[in-house]
Amino acid sequence: MKALVLDGINQPLQLRDVPTPTPAPGEVLVQLRAAALNHRDVWIQKGQYAGLKFPCILGSDGAGIVAELGEGVDEALRGQAVIINAGHDWGDNPRAQGKSFKILGLPEQGTFAEYVSVAAHYVHPKPEHLSFEQAATLPLGGATAYRAAFTRAGIVAGERVLITGVGGGVALLALQLTLARGAEVWVTSSSAEKIASAQALGAKGGANYKDENWAATLTKQAGGPFDVIIDSAAGPGFGALLDAAAPGGRIVFYGATQGDIPQVTARKIFWKQLSVLGSTMGTEQDFADFVRLVQESKLVPVVDEVFALADGEAAMRRMDNGQQFGKLVLRITE
Repeated sequence: MKALVLDGINQPLQLRDVPTPTPAPGEVLVQLRAAALNHRDVWIQKGQYAGLKFPCILGSDGAGIVAELGEGVDEALRGQAVIINAGHDWGDNPRAQGKSFKILGLPEQGTFAEYVSVAAHYVHPKPEHLSFEQAATLPLGGATAYRAAFTRAGIVAGERVLITGVGGGVALLALQLTLARGAEVWVTSSSAEKIASAQALGAKGGANYKDENWAATLTKQAGGPFDVIIDSAAGPGFGALLDAAAPGGRIVFYGATQGDIPQVTARKIFWKQLSVLGSTMGTEQDFADFVRLVQESKLVPVVDEVFALADGEAAMRRMDNGQQFGKLVLRITE
């Protein structure tokens, strides 16, 4: 089969022929129609991820057709259009992943290939209203956004929600999912164009997080502070989120693209009775509930650009530059 192979740190992805995997007992072989990029792929390429091993096939997100079945797999799955849950071996505790938890695309070979083999219980029916390119964008970002918004933060209809750094895949899915559940959503970005695009999707408004006192300005614009804040940056700007949070509010963050939080004014947390929550990926139940919400709400994820598999390195560079609004997708087979 054809696959994009990463041979080492800071090396470009190379399209080459590699052996097609054979599904083990309990597994299915998925012929991928499309795969989608995540920042995780760029971080692995740069050597900024634990458990590196080379050569490897990146890619956590994918959608395709079940082509072959391993021993013991229900024959009804053959030929089914599916998306793949990227989070494997969560463990028995729904509150936190276990030591065996891993993400498709490292250490296991990923979806930037014509075929991938996974355990049968990690494939779910592709939402019928979505193309393969659209469906391929869902798994990793969707599970992350769903767990952060609902399993961890417990967002309900009518709450005022702030999503920071809109434009990336997880933030956009968080926007769409919380709107689908009836929340009032506001956003931040360093790009006026991305804020406007988020408003076109249903956000009430937004602010440039590089502006001085943006939290006070946005809080006034929104008519009050935020019940829930969903963040992926952390870093020095985290203190502004404490100011923007309503008394009794929840701040949930699923990443730290701006690094560790340097200094926190503790009294703002305890006096305002805030809950600060961490979140990573999602359980198999989170994923199933997420897919159900996508189907029920007819959610259509935002696709920034579709590349041919052979142009995967160009897609990686676009992601690294951070210019995209929505997901970057590789079309693998028609």
